[in-house]
Amino acid sequence: MKRAPSIFFYLPASVVFSVFFWLPLGGLLLESFRPFTPGRIGAVSDAPLTLANYEELLTPSFLEFFMQTLRISLFASLVGLVFSFTLAYWITRRMSPRGRAIAVGFFVSLMFLSVLVRTYALELTFGAAGPFRAILLSFGVYPNSRGYIEVLVAAGLLHYIVPLATLTLLTTIQNVDPRLFDAAQTLGAPGWRAHLSVTLPLCRDGLLAAFLFSFAFSISAFVIPMILGKGRVLFVSNLIYNRFSEIADFPSGAAISAVLFAVSITIVYLTTRYVNRREAG
Repeated sequence: MKRAPSIFFYLPASVVFSVFFWLPLGGLLLESFRPFTPGRIGAVSDAPLTLANYEELLTPSFLEFFMQTLRISLFASLVGLVFSFTLAYWITRRMSPRGRAIAVGFFVSLMFLSVLVRTYALELTFGAAGPFRAILLSFGVYPNSRGYIEVLVAAGLLHYIVPLATLTLLTTIQNVDPRLFDAAQTLGAPGWRAHLSVTLPLCRDGLLAAFLFSFAFSISAFVIPMILGKGRVLFVSNLIYNRFSEIADFPSGAAISAVLFAVSITIVYLTTRYVNRREAG
């Protein structure tokens, strides 16, 4: 008798989630196995199933897109995690209650600021025609070089990663008893060693959550690489958009989307399992 009301309570949410998530995802997966017919939008519903769309992804050009996306996303996520942990620790341990409230409000405001606005702000400041162009050239850095463009794309990702990860880590650090850090120093451990042996292990779950949030955003970013990449550094999401919108190759776009989804889920699962096994060991 007690189970019936709870099942009835969760049933509408489950139905809505299935209709708006699992059903479209299933249709996307089915579309990825259909052949592409030039001149037609979408595949024929009764067309035979094929693996050609996935075999195309094994070519070097497609693999380069995936590796480039993973490399820049992983770099930005790790760098953002270092910055965010430092900011969150400083806000929690060094600022007054009023200062913490102002800092939290500032980061929340950044979260609501449009990604498009922040991306164009970076482009106008550090792009090829920005005010820092002369300074960059004086140091031998060319704004149109591929290496600089990759760094600029990573900086664009950090604009979103740092506020997100900082807000995620604030509660984690706040729940760590500062007396444990003081006790480690009392026993003779230097500050850096006390952080590595006490603070970081106790913040493991928060660090993992912040990293996964950051990586999930980075690997699926679209606007940032489209604007800052200048057509030379593009992510898989830009390739998906190209397949769906520009050449109307829905089966290929669906296959790329399915692979990106599978890669994201696999990385999240393996990272979580590795961290949990390290803790259990």
